Parts: sequence; structure tokens; C-alpha cells
Amino acid sequence: MDIIFIRDLAVEAAVGIYDHERISPQALQINLQIALPSRKACATDEIGDTIDYGAVTESIRRMLGQRRFNLVETLAERVARLLIEDFGAPWVQVEVAKGPVVPGVRQVGVVIERIRTPGSVRSFWRKDIVDHLAEAE
Repeated sequence: MDIIFIRDLAVEAAVGIYDHERISPQALQINLQIALPSRKACATDEIGDTIDYGAVTESIRRMLGQRRFNLVETLAERVARLLIEDFGAPWVQVEVAKGPVVPGVRQVGVVIERIRTPGSVRSFWRKDIVDHLAEAE
């Protein structure tokens, strides 16, 4: 499985349940691992045969600017669905961190992994991804 990554994507989003978090958008850090739908780009050397980092970051920023989230878990889920549904990724890992929110803690956040299955997006146990991707090849 070939994976592209985007690390330390700095974004601002309206997220949080506390009053002080609702005043203005918060700075977030997003890390992504995105499985490629095929190995075609390795042979063709064409951007159209892979997932475009620039298009991914632009889409995420646009989506985050259009809505408010109570939980980083929900925000991460929406990012995962965007990558799977709009970019065709078969598997993604999305890490979203914000901070400091809790005294004495530099960052808090969530890491989720999602896999594309026929007709849906679902979470899974790690062994499931190996089995699923082996079936797809």
C-alpha cells in the first residue's frame, strides 16, 4: 500500500464546547496519512494519477471555514469522509490536535482511521485493513 502524508497542516476552525472556545476560531494542527487508490502515479509520473496535496489542503480549509464543530472527533470524521468520498482514498488516518485547552497539557486531540468499503465509510480494527486491501488487489 502506498501512502502519502501531510504533516502539520495549520488550519483554523470553529470547534469546541467551552464558552472560551466559541469566541473565535481555534488554531488546529492536522496530520494525514492517505492511502493511494492505485500505484499508477509511480509509473506515469502524472499528478492526475495520484491525490493532489494542494487540492486536499484547499478542500479541508474550505470545509472547515463553512461549519462549526463541537468535537474534534466530528471534525476528524468529516475530514476522513472528504478524503475517501471526494479523493477516492481507500484508507485514511486523520489526527487533529488543538491546545492548550486543559491546564498543564500542550495539546489534546484525536486520531481516527477509516476505510472505504462498498457503499460506505467505516472504522475498523487494524487487522481489517490488511484483509480488506489484500482482497482489493
